[in-house]
Amino acid sequence: MPSNLDSNIATADALTLLLHNQHALGAAIEEITHWISGDGADIAADNAVAALGALDANAKAITDAIMRLRLC
Repeated sequence: MPSNLDSNIATADALTLLLHNQHALGAAIEEITHWISGDGADIAADNAVAALGALDANAKAITDAIMRLRLC
């Protein structure tokens, strides 16, 4: 049976990959937002900015969880 430390490492590794995905999605949404803003679609751009805020908040929570797991 794997130890608690091994489980924590595997979980932290998986969360790290999810965090990388968060950053990639954020970058993609940001690029789309810039493109949409140039065409005058302010409402869609505002919604994309709100989505970026959610990604940022979730990335912070994921980062905190990773740090707690790695310190165990």
